[in-house]
Amino acid sequence: MTRGFLLGKFMPPHAGHVFLCQAAANLCHHLTVLVCSLPDDPVPGGLRYDWMRALLPESTVVHYDRVVPQEPEDHPDFWPIWRAICQEAHPHPIDRVFGSEPYIHRLAAELGAMPVLIDPDRLTFPISGSAVRADPAATWDFIPGVVRPFFQKRVVLFGAESVGKSTMTKALATHFGGPYLPEYGRTYDANRPSGDWTAVDFQTIAAGHRALRAALAPMAGPVLFEDTDPLLTQVWQHFLTGERPSTRAPDLADLYLLLDIDMPWVDDGTRYQVDRQRRAEFHGRCRQILQETGANYRVISGSAEDRWTACLTEISHLTD
Repeated sequence: MTRGFLLGKFMPPHAGHVFLCQAAANLCHHLTVLVCSLPDDPVPGGLRYDWMRALLPESTVVHYDRVVPQEPEDHPDFWPIWRAICQEAHPHPIDRVFGSEPYIHRLAAELGAMPVLIDPDRLTFPISGSAVRADPAATWDFIPGVVRPFFQKRVVLFGAESVGKSTMTKALATHFGGPYLPEYGRTYDANRPSGDWTAVDFQTIAAGHRALRAALAPMAGPVLFEDTDPLLTQVWQHFLTGERPSTRAPDLADLYLLLDIDMPWVDDGTRYQVDRQRRAEFHGRCRQILQETGANYRVISGSAEDRWTACLTEISHLTD
């Protein structure tokens, strides 16, 4: 059996890393990948470890998070220290050490293995972790799906019914490219048994929205647009049952665009707010819950053109 070994920071993992690891796996019978991290890294080590495990299900992925010298000039015993770290991560003899940097020649010598250099000039995937961190949106095509939610910005269209949330969500997603998350509550409402609304209904809607978002995020673009979210579901629960749930906001979006009610109400067969006063009260509750949770939000009002321009402006501030 040929045993391979590879180490890196993977901060974050990108297409070049995946290519390197998969090529290495093809050149040995079993590959061990060591994910190295420090406490003050800009991308948490635990996340990187989880990502690499997801990206390399056929390999053994190990995490090392202790503070140790990072360069040979940092400590006179740099190489013995790292030899011991690698042997701890891979107790069995190592046959091949893979990598794209020249240091693997010395590391391989320390481990009594053969060095195998793969694409050192990054011709296949001209990308680096620092480039991804500096501008995730510009390097989005190089970011694996499992990593994307970490860098992704979420924008939620928020507000009362018949204010254009669904139309605006779709238009923004089309403008920026990529899929969007439609309102799960409408699907649930159209298929639920008749009867009074209960707290369980809204818990189900919130869970459904989160499940759909988790499924979509790895496939979406740098900005994920959502038509409503679990926070707005809490407003609906209060409106339809009279019971106000305790405000919970563990997954706030990066930006909420609260659409004003200064446009005509249109009945599409599923509306509840025919009374303008009730609609105004709902809008007030929307603003209240955004304030209570400390959400980053902007009120969007005016003509269709004004609304579009305002949304683009706010999103540009978010992504700059």
